[in-house]
Amino acid sequence: MSTMQTDPRGLFFEEFEPGQKIISTGRTVTESDVVTFAGLSGDFNQIHTDAEYSRNTPFQERVAHGLLVLSIASGLAVQTGVLVGTILAFREISEWKFVKPVFIGDTIHVQIAVKQTKALPRLGGGMVLIEAEVINQKDEIVMKGDWKILVSGKGD
Repeated sequence: MSTMQTDPRGLFFEEFEPGQKIISTGRTVTESDVVTFAGLSGDFNQIHTDAEYSRNTPFQERVAHGLLVLSIASGLAVQTGVLVGTILAFREISEWKFVKPVFIGDTIHVQIAVKQTKALPRLGGGMVLIEAEVINQKDEIVMKGDWKILVSGKGD
């Protein structure tokens, strides 16, 4: 039985350049996302799951889990296609800030900008340092920070 392999569609390490910017499509955070994430993570904090409780908080409504929104943002970044078939690993998140709350019904997208590249020949590619910003429908940054990813090289 043979294994079928698809050609990478993403950018190879050599194709990333500091200053490049990529913007994802949007995605609306749903109540189902929040409930599913609570079940998966075990985080049933009332600020996420109890509408009555949340009315008496500074936010006055339920807030999506920060790590849920971060997970959605990483998925949106992959959906841009620039990492499909070429990413080796998600290596590090640093300087991450949860700037504003994300509410059920908010639509977010992610903007990634290449800050730095570093060749890692022993891995057959290199490290790409990306500045990521998660932006809501009001064009407000709700999260931001740096991601280090390992990306395969062309292997010419």
